[in-house]
Parts: sequence; structure tokens; C-alpha cells
Amino acid sequence: MFDLVLGTHNAKKLVELRMLLPEDRFKLTSLAEIPTAIEVEETGDTFAANAALKATEQAKHLGRWVLAEDSGLTVDALRGAPGVISARYAGEHGDDEANNDKLLRELCDVPDERRGAQFNCYLCLADPRGEVRLQASGQCRGRIAQQRSGGAGFGYDPLFIIREYHRTFGELDLTVKRAISHRSRALRQFVPTMLGLVRAEKFQG
Repeated sequence: MFDLVLGTHNAKKLVELRMLLPEDRFKLTSLAEIPTAIEVEETGDTFAANAALKATEQAKHLGRWVLAEDSGLTVDALRGAPGVISARYAGEHGDDEANNDKLLRELCDVPDERRGAQFNCYLCLADPRGEVRLQASGQCRGRIAQQRSGGAGFGYDPLFIIREYHRTFGELDLTVKRAISHRSRALRQFVPTMLGLVRAEKFQG
């Protein structure tokens, strides 16, 4: 079993990550389970930069392997906003209701055909020295609805329509979301390479 710290405090993200990573290969620990974990300030201007900050700083502090991710929503009509401030778009970090309200206000005069959007996920794995060892990204295209629909998921899920299903992430079954989400697409790239790295590290050890 490879000891891996999941570098997030977001409980719902943790659920998705745990479901997508092979339990028989990794001993997964969340930051909430580590009293000595630090809060890394997300000062990067891209998702990739923030993921790297969260992975490297936490890994150096803990002396452990850390997998961190940064994700968010980019809306075409808003020139990529809310982007890296997706979680604090309305001001307070993690206030999903306020963030959704603000997004709807910003798009109130925008017709459906111009409400294209994309969920983005960037992953970064850092070794115990704080060096970046692997990176990957995944995207999922959709459209912003005129109003919330569905109670599943979190963040902007109740507003994000998957065109192929004509439903929001908030309405879709978790199994479907796992198959097509930005996070799952990033992990599908990431996991095979990470397993190869784990094998190499054990062999060298």
C-alpha cells in the first residue's frame, strides 16, 4: 500500500477522489485527518499553479507524498470567469449558494446559445521533498442553465448542463458523473502513470 495524502479539506471532493483511486493500491489520508497539516494560500493565477502550490508546500511540510488538485468553472461569455476564484466568486470561500446566485445574475441577459462553459481540473503529485513528480488535467464542456436543477453534487453542479444528457450535474447519477466529469478525466490520465511511479519508487526503495 502506497501512503498518499489527498491535499484537500473539501469533503465532497474527497468522496470523489476516494471513489476514483484504487483502494487496493493506496492508503489514502485526507488533510482533515492530519492535525499538523498547513493551509496553503492559493496565490496562483492558473488552476495548474494552484494545484502545484498545494501539493509541493504540503508535501515539504509533512514529508509525505501529496496529491493536490485545483478545479473550477470557466464561462465563455464571462471571458473565463469565475476561473481560479470559482470557490469564492461571491466573496466567501465555499458559499455555493451565493456563487450560483452571482453567476446567474452575471448571465441574466445571455441567451442559451452563448452560455457555454467548462469545468476544469488540474492534478499535481509532489514527493516528500516537495518536488513535482506528475501533473494532469481534465475538462468537461457544458452549458450554464437559466436556473438551478437537481440536488446532487456540489459547487456549480446544479447549473452545469451536460449537453448529451440534457441534464445538470446536479440531476445526474453519481455513476454517470464519475464517468464524464473533469476530475475523473484528469484521474484517468493520471492513475496509470502514478502506478508506474509507485512501482519504480518501491523498486528503488
